[in-house]
Amino acid sequence: MVTTTEAPGLWRDAERCYRVVTARDPRFDGQFIMAVRTTGIYCRPSCPASTPKVQNVRFYPTSAAAQANGFRACRRCLPDAVPGSPDWNLRADLAARAMRLISDGTVEREGVPGLARRLGYSERQLGRVLTAELGAGPLALARAHRAHSARLLIEMSGLPLTDVAFAAGFASVRQFNETIREVFATTPSQLRAASLRRGRRDADQGATRLSLRLPFRAPFDAAGLLRFFADRAVPGVENVTNGSYARTLRLAHGTGVVRLTPEPDHVRCELHLADLRDLSSAVSRVRRLLDLDADPAAVTRVLGADPALAPVVAAVPGIRVPGSVDGEELLLRALLGRDVTAVLGDEVPAEAGVTRLFPTAARIATADLPGEVTGVATALAEGRLDVHVGRDAAELRAELLACPGITPWTADYVLMRVLGAPDVLLTGDAALGRGAAALGITDVADRARRWTPWCSYAGMYLWRANT
Repeated sequence: MVTTTEAPGLWRDAERCYRVVTARDPRFDGQFIMAVRTTGIYCRPSCPASTPKVQNVRFYPTSAAAQANGFRACRRCLPDAVPGSPDWNLRADLAARAMRLISDGTVEREGVPGLARRLGYSERQLGRVLTAELGAGPLALARAHRAHSARLLIEMSGLPLTDVAFAAGFASVRQFNETIREVFATTPSQLRAASLRRGRRDADQGATRLSLRLPFRAPFDAAGLLRFFADRAVPGVENVTNGSYARTLRLAHGTGVVRLTPEPDHVRCELHLADLRDLSSAVSRVRRLLDLDADPAAVTRVLGADPALAPVVAAVPGIRVPGSVDGEELLLRALLGRDVTAVLGDEVPAEAGVTRLFPTAARIATADLPGEVTGVATALAEGRLDVHVGRDAAELRAELLACPGITPWTADYVLMRVLGAPDVLLTGDAALGRGAAALGITDVADRARRWTPWCSYAGMYLWRANT
């Protein structure tokens, strides 16, 4: 079962937003931006500074919207260093799909025309919708994303600032300097000096190695994610050991290896990239893989109200729906199952216990595998089937079901993990059915109406009940 949900942004409810700011509630960091008219600064909701008067604040959905209205980022609370808005997963509209692609670096790689083409809209239509919904057009949203990537490179690497400019996606050093001054009210060199004084950069970091902290909204069921990945790990491509997960990445400008280690208040992300232009895309994909932008309080509020689910919801707080770093890979893995080890991907220098990339669709298309698998792989390789985070869920599901060998279960599984769709229930899944029976649930399809819009998370709880 698949449903899509479109909800009005929290930022439109000024009274509720101000209550959140007054309480300095960190659960809402990333869900909206507070801008203060008298200081010209925008902050995260939990900023520790004195709460401004209600008549002096404005609320925006994104940092880009605040920047477009003349505000600069608070250097005390760093409003860009927060979990992303769960709206981009909960909503299935054009604005949400565009934000997912922008965070993946599509504008830097393909420009606004490429973004519009992937979404199936004209540039003019896209700009009009994003400005109306998010307060900023695609260029402004991408600019804010570049500023965030640049800050990470300035503070967390020893890369020369000129190289930082181009690695973050800026067209020129002048554009880079102007953007950093406008967004952070300081120069790139001053940002780096301040980070060195705070000890933000490790001594052994070089141009291709970075160690980052990825924030999340607590609670966070890290153990459940690691167990999920360990049960499905592809040898050579992934490695789960000692409380961490490592895997190779195929990115736009080269390859990468990431090792993720959950900590009490963040996930430590150690990245080794062949090309630093892939930084923002790699971080965005890893965040989706771990579902770090989820709102566990909202999930618990709905699922915990079901008497049958309540015990397991209480026992496993902060459950996450595992995502994907690559839509093509996820679809092929769902079709191949254990046969994936029969097709080897390209080797990469050994790092964190991983040595290979997942094989490309073109390689799988020519392998000695069942015809349904090679048929789908051929469609992917030739571009007749495109599985990416900006796809409309209903359109993608229809295209998947039109491919021989792709069942409704597989199509829904792809939507859940690639698009981060929060309201997908794999009703035909045997393990899910056994988990439901263990909890005394006999009417899963009917009960799912109580779980909307969090059926994907309910399914994870049912899977957990089966173990």
